[in-house]
Amino acid sequence: MNFVEELRWRGMIHDVMPGTAEQLEKEMSTAYVGIDPTADSLHIGHLVSIMMLKHFQLSGHKPLALVGGATGMIGDPSGKSEERNLLSEELLRHNQECIKEQLLKFLDFDTSKPNHAEIVNNYDWMKEFSFLGFLREVGKHLTVNYMMSKDSVKKRLETGISFTEFTYQLVQGYDFLHLYDNKNCKLQMGGSDQWGNITTGTELIRRKSGGEAFALTCPLITKADGGKFGKTEKGNIWLDPEKTSPYAFYQFWLNCSDEDSKKYIRIFTLFNQQEIEALELEQETAPHLRVLQKALAKDLTLRVHGLDEFDQAVKASDILFGKGTTETLRTLDEKTLLGVFEGVPQCEILRTELETGIGMVDFLSEKTGIFPSKGEARRMLKEGGVQVNKEKAIEDSTVTPSFLLNNSYILVQKGKKNYFLVKVV
Repeated sequence: MNFVEELRWRGMIHDVMPGTAEQLEKEMSTAYVGIDPTADSLHIGHLVSIMMLKHFQLSGHKPLALVGGATGMIGDPSGKSEERNLLSEELLRHNQECIKEQLLKFLDFDTSKPNHAEIVNNYDWMKEFSFLGFLREVGKHLTVNYMMSKDSVKKRLETGISFTEFTYQLVQGYDFLHLYDNKNCKLQMGGSDQWGNITTGTELIRRKSGGEAFALTCPLITKADGGKFGKTEKGNIWLDPEKTSPYAFYQFWLNCSDEDSKKYIRIFTLFNQQEIEALELEQETAPHLRVLQKALAKDLTLRVHGLDEFDQAVKASDILFGKGTTETLRTLDEKTLLGVFEGVPQCEILRTELETGIGMVDFLSEKTGIFPSKGEARRMLKEGGVQVNKEKAIEDSTVTPSFLLNNSYILVQKGKKNYFLVKVV
């Protein structure tokens, strides 16, 4: 597989330094992507560069994931409007370990293979540097004029940039030099906002080692409506199931627009060109089936969370959109159930009352307030407009502990779209 051409048809190339393709055709090469461990989980914004490493490895080359323990202590000014909070070494170490676990799901670390993936940490080689040593080894090789010409610096001059952030490109440049000298790494990849930092590294390698190194960046991913990719009203979409539930993760991809899905399925999955074009044809023929979105959501949820969590997410989606049954509702764990019905009105009733049994009309009116009166509850029940746990409610039935989901909840649906979650305490 030709790596550069593979990325090109997928829409994953923004800039590529001349000679990069020729270097990769000549021999098995090593490339790295940097990840600053500012949180204890990757989010889907990181997946773009991780997929670049994945394709690089599938093309027969060796990927390095640099977890920036040192650079994470400084903060990259690229794309930022203000100084970033600095993290302690202890917190950075914790974040790195969590990120490593997530990378194992995407890259092949089997050491029996010559192009096995590796994780490196720039704190390991930066921690011994003295300030004077760094100035002698690195600082004297690049002029301030060269550093000021970078877009990441220019954009911050108006609002103010600290010396710490100004020198970030020197630290990242030294990372490239160190990996060039010690790992024979000749290519650095990243988002288009990293071009300045990456080319500082190629320049440092040229000036200090007399060697040739290369740069490749991908476009920054955006949504068709101009919104920031990977962001919702609740914040980032994380890979950690504690931060973003598998159900919410699945729903993010499922709810992408048709236009975004065409772009994302090329970037975030390993489907080949023929498979993607076939899916696009299906989408054009029957857009209501959302074939692209379903393929995208399935592929990523399986890869990040596994089969069990994917099955739960599908069941949960079916329940919310009217296809679910009482049986599927009962298979949801508490976290998924609460995730599906997050934001719907909730009320509480006492377990002792439920144990003696509550008539359906009383349950829907006096006990929960779902209906303002018994009369209205009776009328809606007669019309068949009430469901309890996805089954049509009957006026003369009694609500007992057998109704409980996860031993704590009862789901009431009034009409087609109005849900209520009753918690038994």
